[in-house]
Amino acid sequence: MKRAGILLLAGTLVAAAVAAAGRDQSRVQDVQFWSKALDGVLHYEVYLPADYNSGSRSYPVIYFLHGLPSGATAYQQVGFVETALDQTGDGAIFVAPQGARYNEPDPEYVDHRQGDKWETAIASELTADVDDRYRTIASRAGRAIVGVSAGGFGAMHIGMAHLSEYGVIESWSGYFHPTDPTGTVALDYGAQNNVHRQLQATRATIKKLHTTIAFYVGDGDSRFLAENRQLNGELTQAGIPHTFRIYSGGHEQRLWSQEAPAWLTIALTHLASAR
Repeated sequence: MKRAGILLLAGTLVAAAVAAAGRDQSRVQDVQFWSKALDGVLHYEVYLPADYNSGSRSYPVIYFLHGLPSGATAYQQVGFVETALDQTGDGAIFVAPQGARYNEPDPEYVDHRQGDKWETAIASELTADVDDRYRTIASRAGRAIVGVSAGGFGAMHIGMAHLSEYGVIESWSGYFHPTDPTGTVALDYGAQNNVHRQLQATRATIKKLHTTIAFYVGDGDSRFLAENRQLNGELTQAGIPHTFRIYSGGHEQRLWSQEAPAWLTIALTHLASAR
């Protein structure tokens, strides 16, 4: 999750496991499909609403991108978000896709080359597979893309690149241009993968579609605080309504667990038929 130290990563996984223990395991499904974009299998976890099997209604979907670098099973370690979703009133299907492979721990949620296209796999193939398998509101009005740390970059980048697919875009302690695994060295993957430059190209469409953009960062997040403030200023200057908050805390699980219910509520409030 672009953080310094294996101990902090281990602590995060332990905290996530503890939080996951409070969820209803009967509603958890591990799904996979063959991805042409990745030339391989893409796994994802689904957490279904409590009343999913007792009715026929369609639900909005929250797509959640985990942090990087990570192992291939990190998508299974976001139970704290599923638990938080229950606290909001349980009005959506939750989907957490795999964001890394055993031989590729930090792909940054962008398209690299043939057989290594993460943006395409998530924005096009994953949404199609979820809509085919589950009773979803299969439009931008029923989709939110949310992410933490590197997943926050992925959510903001993919959301802006596919505004016709997502009505809500959220970043939790994210950054807005590709970086190396330490989160301190910028990587140049082109303007199409830099959120600041994407914003300049898409601001008219963001306004026209009334896209909900929301993001936060901790005041002790030494790597990403300044860039979050920068994006806030750019959105303000462009006249794009958005929600931005700075909280007490660092780049840490405690902050994400604490704020998850409120920020999921922001997403649900702007999704069709979430309540």
